[in-house]
Amino acid sequence: MIVCKFGGTSVQDAEALLRLAGIIRARRDRQPIVVSSAMGKTTNQLLEVAQTAARGRKTDALDLLAKIRDRHLREAQKLGIAVAEDRVWETIQAYFKEMRDLVRGLAALGELTPRVTDTMASYGERLSTLIIARLLEDQGLPAELMDARECIITDDHFTRAAPLFDLTDAAIVERFHPVLRSGRIPVFQGFIGRTREGLTTTIGRGGSDFTAAIVGAALDAEDIQIWTDVDGIMTTDPRMVEHARRIRVISFDEAAELAYFGAKVLHPATIIPAVRKKIPVHVLNSSKPDHEGTLITDEAPCCDNPVKAIAYKSGITVVNVTSTRMLMAYGFLKKIFEIFEQHRVPVDVVATSEVSVSLTVDETSNLWDIVTDLKRIGEVNIEGSKSIVCCVGDNVRNIPGLPHIAFSALRDIRIQMISQGASAINITFVIDDDRLPEAVRGLHDAFFQKVDPRIFE
Repeated sequence: MIVCKFGGTSVQDAEALLRLAGIIRARRDRQPIVVSSAMGKTTNQLLEVAQTAARGRKTDALDLLAKIRDRHLREAQKLGIAVAEDRVWETIQAYFKEMRDLVRGLAALGELTPRVTDTMASYGERLSTLIIARLLEDQGLPAELMDARECIITDDHFTRAAPLFDLTDAAIVERFHPVLRSGRIPVFQGFIGRTREGLTTTIGRGGSDFTAAIVGAALDAEDIQIWTDVDGIMTTDPRMVEHARRIRVISFDEAAELAYFGAKVLHPATIIPAVRKKIPVHVLNSSKPDHEGTLITDEAPCCDNPVKAIAYKSGITVVNVTSTRMLMAYGFLKKIFEIFEQHRVPVDVVATSEVSVSLTVDETSNLWDIVTDLKRIGEVNIEGSKSIVCCVGDNVRNIPGLPHIAFSALRDIRIQMISQGASAINITFVIDDDRLPEAVRGLHDAFFQKVDPRIFE
């Protein structure tokens, strides 16, 4: 049994949906499960509808909602689905009636809560999977539309809910096994879940990857396939470096580092359930279904190159905390990190000296509240418009002189922070945003002049 997750660009229109059906047909004998994102850009548009309504612009919000509805009906009808009075057509109309009611309520209240945000966002996946399930049926592939909210049980941290794995795993096994035994293909929404009280939640942007891994791990799948619009994981962002290479195989640890430090192919949490069960993950291109893509596995083969890939995050903020009370004191770092924990803001990179701590964050909505709390324990300085550049590879720990190669590539760039050794497979630099392209290209040229053909294409 395999899990096939399709991203937004892989379900964005009728043509993409037909490719999806072909991919599932070719894997019919492997007992596929379909997990789908919303049609490309739908989630952003639904959130825009909600925000517009909450600002009191009800007519504009309803107009945008009508365009989203028309797009879904148009693409479905190209497939011969959702004709007037058809069950799918009626369900689509019912969903949009519910959303129109939400818009009117938001316009009246003038406030958009995280709970309502999740409710509105959930309709994207509910619409796409409704169409996919009918398409597969029409293509002679028996499918069963399932509701992720009956299986993915989460806490109540709306917009970034965390799955409760014991409850979720038990619900997945209970709901999926009868469908799989019947020979039908489950069609399941990514990204959404519910609280124990039955309230709709979402598990964060990009969460459809996470959903696929959760389902795969709960059911002991033989493979988790992430179908997207690129050929696999690349040595860096090809928009930044035109001659970036495809990585044939990479370890779970390396892929997790890349995802966390900005690689866009995978959601950072995707790897966790797969690692737990040692289930291989394939990243594949839905426009080139015969292409081998990238294999993410528990243990990747040795590589002659010291670095597998270069990831980056821009728009980072550096927070510097200085206090003479830190000298020879214990508990200082604990106090700093407790403040970030209270505000639910993750920290990426940390550097310390005897009397100061520098750290980076990319979530700044609560930044000034954090600064206010930090000022109780020291002087605080904020620097924005920074980027993190991260070189990742299992060989980083084994190559003497690797920092020298990196520093040579960055010799004309001011480096504000450096981190190496925490995970033993990355070396990370913090630089100014405007030097990011130069840094990524320089590092890529330094580390990928020659490539190991067993690992790279």
